[in-house]
Amino acid sequence: MFGAPDKKLGFGFMRLPMRGDQVDVETTCRMVDEFLAAGFCYFDTAHGYHDGQSEAALKEALTSRYPREKYILADKLSPPFFKTEADILPLFESQLAACGVEYFDMYLMHAQSAGRFEFYKSCRAYETAFRSKEEGRVRHVGISFHDTAEVLERILTEYPQLDFVQLQFNYLDYEDPQVQSRACYEVCRRHGKPVIVMEPVKGGRLAQLPDEARALLAGVSDSSPAAFALRFAADFEGVKMVLSGMSSPEQMEENLRVMGSLAPLTDRERAAVEPLRRILTAEQLVQCTGCGYCVSGCPASIRIPDRLAAYNARLRGAPDAAARNAAVQGGEPSACVGCGECEKSCPQKLPIRRLLALAAREFA
Repeated sequence: MFGAPDKKLGFGFMRLPMRGDQVDVETTCRMVDEFLAAGFCYFDTAHGYHDGQSEAALKEALTSRYPREKYILADKLSPPFFKTEADILPLFESQLAACGVEYFDMYLMHAQSAGRFEFYKSCRAYETAFRSKEEGRVRHVGISFHDTAEVLERILTEYPQLDFVQLQFNYLDYEDPQVQSRACYEVCRRHGKPVIVMEPVKGGRLAQLPDEARALLAGVSDSSPAAFALRFAADFEGVKMVLSGMSSPEQMEENLRVMGSLAPLTDRERAAVEPLRRILTAEQLVQCTGCGYCVSGCPASIRIPDRLAAYNARLRGAPDAAARNAAVQGGEPSACVGCGECEKSCPQKLPIRRLLALAAREFA
C-alpha cells in the first residue's frame, strides 16, 4: 500500500522549486530521479497546488519518464473544483489525464472538517470515490483532515471502509488544543487506520528555530532541527508515510539522509520535545504553514502566506522583515477587502483578516 516499510518519506508536490511564478521542472526532474534512486517511491499532489501546475509538473517529471510500477501516486478531490455530484467524475478524469496515469494508488477527500464533510456527503463524494475503487481506477481511498478528534471519530464511524488518514502531525501541534494532533492520531489507532503525516516541519517553521530552541536541541541531539522534526513524526506506531514538500535539492538530500537510515528518538531527545514546544509556543508567531489554500479565492490577489511570513519575521525582530514584505509579488496586506474567503479555506483556522490588518499596520 505504501511501498517498502522502511522507506517512509513521501515527496509532496506542494512546495516545488520555482522560477518566478512557474515550477522549475528541470530541477524537479533531478529531484525525482534522486528520490527514486534512493529507494523511495511515494508522490503526493493535488489539483490546486502551485495554482494548478503541480499535476502537470508531476507528469513531466515523473509519470512520463518512469514505468507505472515504479511509483505510488496520491491525488485529492479538492474544493473549490466541484460544486455538485455531477462535477466529480469529470474532475477525476481530468486529474488522471493531467497526471498521465490510468489510476491513482491513493485518492483523498481533501482537507476534511465538520463543514466540509457535510458538503462532501451532500455531493456523495465518498460514494463516488468508492465506486472508482471498485472500477480499479483508485486503489485506496482516504482523507486528509484538519479538525477536532471528535469530527474525525464521526467520519471514520460513518465511513469505516476508508483505507487511511492523512494528518497534520508534528511536535509543536502534538498537544495543540486547536490542531489536536495527538488526539486525532489516537482516533486513527482506535479505528485501525494507517496514518500519513503532513506538515511534519510545520511549513518549515520547525527547521528555523529561535536561538534558545536551537541551543536546547543541540544539547541533546546531533540532528538538525528539520531532521529532528521528521524523526519525531516518523517515530509513531501506525505512521506509514511522512510527506515533505521539498523546494530544493539540498532539502531533498538532507531528508533522504535522515529517512534513509531512520533512527528513533533517544530518551534524551524525547525529553526535549516539551521544552521545545514551550519555547516555540511562547513566540506567539502566526501559525501559518504556507499551504497557500487561502490564495486562490482572494479577490485582492494577496499572497497571504508570504505576507504572514514577513509579519512573523518582524515579530522575531528580523532586520530584513520590511524588505521581505516589499519583495512579495502580490497585493499588500492593506488591500484586504474583508470578504473572509481566505478564512473559509484555512486548515489552521487562522483569523486571517485580523492578521492582515496587523501586518498592514506593521509595514505601513
